[in-house]
Amino acid sequence: MTVESLLLYGAAAGIGTIHTLLGPDHYVPFIAMSRAGRWSIRKTMVVTLLCGIGHVLSSVVLGLIGVGLGIALIRLKGIEGIRNEVAAWLLIGFGIVYTLWGARLAIRNRPHTHRHVHTDGTVHEHVHIHHDAHAHAHVHADAEPAANLTPWILFTIFIFGPCEPLIPLVMVPAAKGHTLDVMVVVFMFGAVTLTAMLAIVWSACRALSLPTAGRLARYGHALAGLVILGCGVGVKLGL
Repeated sequence: MTVESLLLYGAAAGIGTIHTLLGPDHYVPFIAMSRAGRWSIRKTMVVTLLCGIGHVLSSVVLGLIGVGLGIALIRLKGIEGIRNEVAAWLLIGFGIVYTLWGARLAIRNRPHTHRHVHTDGTVHEHVHIHHDAHAHAHVHADAEPAANLTPWILFTIFIFGPCEPLIPLVMVPAAKGHTLDVMVVVFMFGAVTLTAMLAIVWSACRALSLPTAGRLARYGHALAGLVILGCGVGVKLGL
């Protein structure tokens, strides 16, 4: 193992960590969707892990294709720029649609009064919302499909999301035919990226695990959509 290889491995680990920490789009959408959809910690971690793997591997594949076809680094960066635009607009579009859907669900789920007349003539009224722990539970038919599709939508967006720093890290050893270095770089970069994503998401979900009370609970999905929309705008503006 040469000094050059050690420096390359260290760079992969360091850049991967910084790239993840400075990119809120790597973890904020998962936190928002977990909170709004009341996902379990296990489901949240699985979705985050799969999206992170797709995020890293898509750039690895692009970099190796570039090496195989002899495409210059500058051209690959241009392709990554296009992927960045696509990912940003996908986040923006998904955020807008999810916000509107969440707002519609909140309006349909507004508190309302039920009047009960018992056989003994007793009459009473009470107010509840559809997601309350109430005996007369109501489930919106349009809520379940959206909840099932959300992880797949996030996965698709993350496939398009580029890992710009990984491209040169992979291309340098690949161009020299150093297969072992390529594998170690990919492993180091991927491991620290996924670890950082999972750690941040897990910590945030734990910190936000207290029940949401009052009117704000109704707007959880709409607020999650706004958060994702904000992430998309941030990616578009290069923030």
